[in-house]
Amino acid sequence: MENTDFQAQLQTYTDSKQRKIKPIIFVGHSLGGSVATLATLWALEKRLRQNSPFCITFGSPLVGDVRLVDTVVRENWGGNFCHVVSKHDIVPRMLLAPFESIAEPLIAVFPYWQVVMANDSKNVPDSFIQDACRTLLNIVLQYTYTVANYGFDSLRELDGVIKRSPYRPFGTYMFCSSEGAACTDNSETILKMLHLTAQSHENASDKTVQDCFSEHIGYGSVLKYVREKSIIGSRIANPDSVSSYEMGISLQLEAIDFGDQNDHARIALQNAGNIEDKHSTNVAKLAIALSEAQCNMAQLEWYKERCEKEYGITYYDSFKKHDKKDINANLRRVKLALFWDDIIEKYKKHELPSDFQSKNKWIYAGITYSRLVEPLDIAHYYCTCKGNGNYLQDGRPTRHKVFQKWMEDKEETHSSRGQKARTKLASLTQDSCFWAHVEEALKELANLKQGQQQELESLEEFENNVTRMINSHSISADVFLEESSFMVWWAEWKEYKKNQCLEWNSPLYKVMECESWKE
Repeated sequence: MENTDFQAQLQTYTDSKQRKIKPIIFVGHSLGGSVATLATLWALEKRLRQNSPFCITFGSPLVGDVRLVDTVVRENWGGNFCHVVSKHDIVPRMLLAPFESIAEPLIAVFPYWQVVMANDSKNVPDSFIQDACRTLLNIVLQYTYTVANYGFDSLRELDGVIKRSPYRPFGTYMFCSSEGAACTDNSETILKMLHLTAQSHENASDKTVQDCFSEHIGYGSVLKYVREKSIIGSRIANPDSVSSYEMGISLQLEAIDFGDQNDHARIALQNAGNIEDKHSTNVAKLAIALSEAQCNMAQLEWYKERCEKEYGITYYDSFKKHDKKDINANLRRVKLALFWDDIIEKYKKHELPSDFQSKNKWIYAGITYSRLVEPLDIAHYYCTCKGNGNYLQDGRPTRHKVFQKWMEDKEETHSSRGQKARTKLASLTQDSCFWAHVEEALKELANLKQGQQQELESLEEFENNVTRMINSHSISADVFLEESSFMVWWAEWKEYKKNQCLEWNSPLYKVMECESWKE
């Protein structure tokens, strides 16, 4: 959308010099809903204004795959979208089936569909169009039934058994009928409700087919009914409910013309509520456990400082020796590993909110943990493997990889905001794998001295990376302690390069010789 009239028109709304910032609301029906969704995503991604735009769609096809949904969740954009879906409308449900399976009937139906929407016509289609509509509907119902019964996780396990559609819902969905409306923002519940609200009829009869397409162009009437119901009010579907929660579910089912009799719909809504409650409970328990974890972190920070001040070595090099003074640090390392592994396991099992990994509290807690404790994990690995393994390839725990991914996603999506440059060295080296790179560089240098010239390129790249880390102040001062593993590597590397060429003078050599990192 760069350099278009659309962008120019938006500029009038996003001009920061305006005294009163105008709200931006994108609205679209059918395919126009997809365009409105994409335009909203574009505006959100560009961060054109302080207040986020809002998107309302009516009968819009699904837009985006799991990666887009994950991005929307990570950026907390879900609340910027409201998708209105009528009870029988086929269009929002079409792309739940793989596109290749619906392509032929959709191509047949599309010209008729365009004419109907352009002329607001309700003419009954001929037999050819009806057959194509019926085929399309049956295919969609077949696949939505699979989605509704298996959900996201089980469905992934069926790869190779069934063909899956890549499209997934995001945002808030408002399911409408002549009786009212019900809303949910739980993705799995949305998938199930898209199926259940479409399958009021077991067979794709002529009337069902007609309803599926007539409702697509009748959102004005549907919204009129919803508005009237919201003003007049409606009866309580199940006045004998033992709780306000059950009564709320009954009212939602009645609002979408299901009443109390549809067990599948009731279960779907109940599960959504139960899952949300379970997620909240799990997060609350983890928040309490995090306090204890932070106490262990504080003890390890004290251990790091003690190694530097009392023994003159890095806590990494001290821990690698596994002396008696390191036993307590090892116990705390193990406790913290258990805590964070439990979080990763819960996250993988979807026992935490879908936006858990986008919360600053947990992102920064996780990455701080990795920056402080992963050097100890690296030291433990190289101590136990006696130099025969490669931590980066074979030994790195999943938890550190996950936290790195969360942080990279956070930095990528916020890169346009700009960050202040560091003016002094970091308290913890930002690359938590730094000491693993040092260990591998030591082995590569030994190999190079034995005539393995293929190691030279990797060593020069490591040297360049260290230079960049120093220049960006993303490395900690303890790295430059006289007896650190890095300084051992540097002394050997400098000697090797000087032996090769007395006039060798690299950027890192200049930095190390003048000790500019102290500035």
